[in-house]
Amino acid sequence: MHSTQILIRPLVSEKSNEMKDVQNKVVFIVHPKANKYQVKDAVETIFNVTVDRVNIIRRNPLLRKRFGRVSGKIPGYKKAYITLSTGDKIEFFEGV
Repeated sequence: MHSTQILIRPLVSEKSNEMKDVQNKVVFIVHPKANKYQVKDAVETIFNVTVDRVNIIRRNPLLRKRFGRVSGKIPGYKKAYITLSTGDKIEFFEGV
């Protein structure tokens, strides 16, 4: 899998912005079959930073219920919390 296919999009929320400022962590939605080593290599090659640690969380799909009946699915995804080395920043997240 190519490194541009591994990182799907950044996850921008209040929690991820606070983690970026306080803990120097960024959050990405990643390909469902990607592992920690592939995510680390992709971030290091695309953004030219040093990655200290990668934590991956998988969210399973949920059933959407309305009035007691199942009316569809909420898709699942896989997200990666990436801890950058001290002094490194990803400029993509600046000003967000």
